[in-house]
Amino acid sequence: MRFDAYDPGEGFYDELFLGRNQPRPEAIPLIERIHSLEEGELQQRQAAAQAALFQMGVTFNVYGDSQGTERIFPFDIIPRIVSASEWQRLEKGLKQRIHALNLFIDDVYHDQKILKDGVIPAELIETAKGFLRPCVGLNPPGRIWCHVTGTDLVRDRDGTWYVLEDNLRCPSGISYVLENRRVMKSTFPSLFNTMGIRPVDDYPSHLLDTLLNLVPHLANPTVVVLTPGIYNSAYFEHSFLAQQMGVELVEGRDLVVADGYLQMRTTKGLQRVDVIYRRIDDDFIDPLAFRPDSLLGVPGLFEVYRSGRLAIANALGTGVADDKVIYAYVPQMIRYYLGEEAILPNVPTYLCWDPKDQAYVLENLDKLVVKAANESGGYGMLMGSQATPEERSAFAEKIRAQPRNYIAQPTLCLSRVPTLVDRGEGPRLEPCHVDLRPYILYGKEIYVHPGGLTRVALKKGSLVVNSSQGGGSKDTWVLCADPGC
Repeated sequence: MRFDAYDPGEGFYDELFLGRNQPRPEAIPLIERIHSLEEGELQQRQAAAQAALFQMGVTFNVYGDSQGTERIFPFDIIPRIVSASEWQRLEKGLKQRIHALNLFIDDVYHDQKILKDGVIPAELIETAKGFLRPCVGLNPPGRIWCHVTGTDLVRDRDGTWYVLEDNLRCPSGISYVLENRRVMKSTFPSLFNTMGIRPVDDYPSHLLDTLLNLVPHLANPTVVVLTPGIYNSAYFEHSFLAQQMGVELVEGRDLVVADGYLQMRTTKGLQRVDVIYRRIDDDFIDPLAFRPDSLLGVPGLFEVYRSGRLAIANALGTGVADDKVIYAYVPQMIRYYLGEEAILPNVPTYLCWDPKDQAYVLENLDKLVVKAANESGGYGMLMGSQATPEERSAFAEKIRAQPRNYIAQPTLCLSRVPTLVDRGEGPRLEPCHVDLRPYILYGKEIYVHPGGLTRVALKKGSLVVNSSQGGGSKDTWVLCADPGC
C-alpha cells in the first residue's frame, strides 16, 4: 500500500500532505516507512491492531441500538501528527482557557461579578441546566472546579485551530488514547525510536496526582472511581482508569454515608472514602440533593461533600460551563478574568435566544450546524447541508419553541487525515475528517497531556466523528521539540 494514488483534494487541510505526493516534512519518516512495507502488509497490521484492541476489551456502549449495546471502537492505523511548535501553541491556549473557565465557575457560584458587570446575561446562567443552585457558595479544595477537561478542537481549511466545545463534566476517551498508543508502538516500533514522539502512557499517574492534590492534608487517602455501572457508554474506561491508578471502582450501591463521612462497603466492614473521581452526571449523584428518582448515586453524599469531608473531581456544578450557549462567551471570560485575548478562537456561534441571531439561523438552516445546548455524542444536532427540507422544518420548530436550548455554527471544512478504508472495492487510502480532544488536568498547576483523542469520520463524506455516530479513532503523535526526548 503506497500513497502514490492518494489525493488529499482541495478545500481541506490535510494533516499529513501538502499536496499530491507532497508529504509534510514531519510526516516524511512515516510515509517512507509505510512505503517500505510489503504489498498487503499495512492491511495485515491494521487487522492485527484491531484484533489486539478487541482482545483488550476496548469497547463503548450505544444506548438503544438494535445491534446490541457493546461495540468495538474502530481504529485506523494511519496516525495524526502534530508538530512541536503547533503543540506548544495549543498547550498555551488550552491552559489559558481552562484557567478562565475555572475562574468563571467559581465566580457564578459566589459573587457573580461577571453577571453584575453585564459581560454575560444573568438569565443565561439562571436558565442553564448545568447551573446547580445547591452548589451556590460551595468551596471545593483550592477553589478548583474543573480537574479533568476534554476540549474538542478542529482545524479549518486554512489550518487554523478552533475550539469546538468544552467538556467539563465527565469527559471520556482517554482510555482509547492509551490503548491506541500501546497498539501503535507494537505496530511501528522503529518510528517511536527515531521520530521523537512524546509518550502518553503516564496519564494515569498524572490523574492520580491530580486527585491526591485535593486532599494534601491526608497521609493515606482513599480514592475511588465512581461509575454508573456496566451499561454506561464509557464503562470500559472507568474500569481501565481505576485499574491503572490502583484504586477501587465502585458503584453507588457500594457506598453509604455513615458517621458523617462517605464510606465504602468492603469485606472487612466500612472504609472511609476521601476522594471520588466521578463518572456520573451531577443530577444522579445524590437523590436527596438532586434527582430523587436516581438509583445510581448515594443518598446524603452532597451534604458530606459540601461540609468539606469529601473531595470530588470534577466538582459538582461544573456543567454550567459545559453549556454550548455559555461556550460562546469564553473569549469574553478570558478577557474579563485574565485581561488577555483568547489564543485559541471559538468557532463563530449564533445564539438562538437572541432574536437577530435566531432570524439568521432560521433563514440559513441549510448552511449551518445546529446543536442543543446540553447534548453530546452527536445527538440533538442538525447538519443543515445534509438534512432534508422536512428535517430542517421540524428543527426550526424546535428552535422557535426553545430558543435558549440551541446554538448554530457554520459548517467547517474539518481537516483530514489519510485513512485505510474498504468500501467494497478493496482497501485504499482515503482522506477522512478528524477532530482532536486533548485532556487537561488541573491540580497544583494546569497540565495538558500531549496529544489526545483523534476521532475520525469513517462514513464517506461525513463530518460527524462521534463514536456513537459511526466514527473511529487514530493515534495522535505529538513530536518533541528535542528529537532525543
